[in-house]
Amino acid sequence: MGETRDGQGGYTLGSHHFHSRLITGTGKFASFEEQLEATHEAGAELVTVALRRVDLKAPKGQSLLSFLPEGTTILPNTAGCSTVEDALTTARLGRELFGHSLVKLEVIGDARTLFPDAAATLAAAKILVDEGFEVLPYIGDDPVACQQLAALGCVAVMPLAAPIGSGLGIRNPANLRIILETAEAPVIVDAGVGTASDAAVAMELGCTAILMNTAIAGAKEPVRMARAMRLAVEAGRTAYESGRIPRRLYASASSPLDGLARF
Repeated sequence: MGETRDGQGGYTLGSHHFHSRLITGTGKFASFEEQLEATHEAGAELVTVALRRVDLKAPKGQSLLSFLPEGTTILPNTAGCSTVEDALTTARLGRELFGHSLVKLEVIGDARTLFPDAAATLAAAKILVDEGFEVLPYIGDDPVACQQLAALGCVAVMPLAAPIGSGLGIRNPANLRIILETAEAPVIVDAGVGTASDAAVAMELGCTAILMNTAIAGAKEPVRMARAMRLAVEAGRTAYESGRIPRRLYASASSPLDGLARF
């Protein structure tokens, strides 16, 4: 599944290896400077860029691409695409621009909620995988669709936890658990996280990573929230690997009762 059980030791997506399990976006920040500072504070090594919303002709120093920490891997995103053909064209442009085959695939089926079109996503993913792309598809929390995308050869599946930008948190942990058990690919929660506790919950479930944008960029203090999210992701992953105690109906004593001295 491209996953390693080594705390903060890292994980792989296709031919790429990352240590940070927090993936961030580049939209909605008040300024490019704030974007740079927040990305740095988040510790993100992989950052999404919506190609259709980037001014590729902007002079150096005036584009969001100039405001990313050194060494950051750009994950081109087909955001805004609503047809298979548009998504394919955008993905191919991203590979040409950035020189690698990683792509976040989005094919939107509903303009109001930005929910993905599962059938179109599957169709586009198959073509892109056949063309050698390392595909990370944004998809609903549908275990069957995630299994199908993993079977096609996607390097990860990216189910939403709640509608994009909603901040509602993990709405359906049961489906996420099923996806984690059945999809033969890393699982990256994409969309719906609102605060640090949401991020920790997703990681405690066993997700490989989390992608977020609005939860950081839309916070009152984005840079501080970026740091909070980084810490929450690290804590949640460490807790998952440590193995929590079973849930019980009632408590048991922390110290053994047998052999106590009697007075």
